[in-house]
Amino acid sequence: MSENTAKLSGPLAAGRALRERILAGDPTVGTFLGLGSVTAAEVCASAGLDWVLIDLEHGGGDEDQVGAIAAAAGAYGTATLARVEQPERIRIGRVLDAGAAGVMLPRISSATEAEQALRHRLYPPEGDRGVATYNRAARWGGEVTEMDLANERALGIVQIETVGAMAELDAIAAVPGADVLFVGPQDLSYALGVPRRFDDPEFQQALDRVVEACRANGKVAGILTNNRAGADAYLERGFGFIAIGSDATLLAAAMGSAIPEALGGAA
Repeated sequence: MSENTAKLSGPLAAGRALRERILAGDPTVGTFLGLGSVTAAEVCASAGLDWVLIDLEHGGGDEDQVGAIAAAAGAYGTATLARVEQPERIRIGRVLDAGAAGVMLPRISSATEAEQALRHRLYPPEGDRGVATYNRAARWGGEVTEMDLANERALGIVQIETVGAMAELDAIAAVPGADVLFVGPQDLSYALGVPRRFDDPEFQQALDRVVEACRANGKVAGILTNNRAGADAYLERGFGFIAIGSDATLLAAAMGSAIPEALGGAA
């Protein structure tokens, strides 16, 4: 393997063009990782996903697994993203240093919150991310020049799941670095007072507003769905960043459909 090929392999290569693809309007599909299993993450990546997203807010894993998952998924050309527990500087910096290509920010309620949190993914002077080279993001000091382009490549995903976020939707969409506005269907439905009633007109109107705000500001609308049919419908509707379930829900669905009904009723 040539030195140049080595530099372009793995998680750095997988994440290198993701933001450019997304902002160019190229639809991408991924899944959430909640099992806390590096092997499960690799299985998901082997299916040919554009990205996998480690859920540090609700999932069973922790920050210690980000690097291993980034390496495992990167071997298949799949970028690793991470939803942080809190949109704090140290939490965002740690997952990026470990090899994540971008971050998802939960529970954002205003454009000011979004702007402040998104700065944490950028090196100074644009942001306040801490600078270090002895990590995967800089290929352990062997690819320090990668840091010169890091601010252009770190994907920013802002969740739209609160009443405050809906109230400031257009302002959030206008924030630099808010590349994807991602609807958390469960949280948003609860916030709107229509829990899990995804066919409710108020919820459907909220989805349309997110798509419109993204189109008006050159951003991408994202959403979580359960299956291929849902993904196709959302792509047709204007969403371009689609999460299909999670490692846990997909495994549960596969097991449920694979086990014969007779065995399912046996006890």
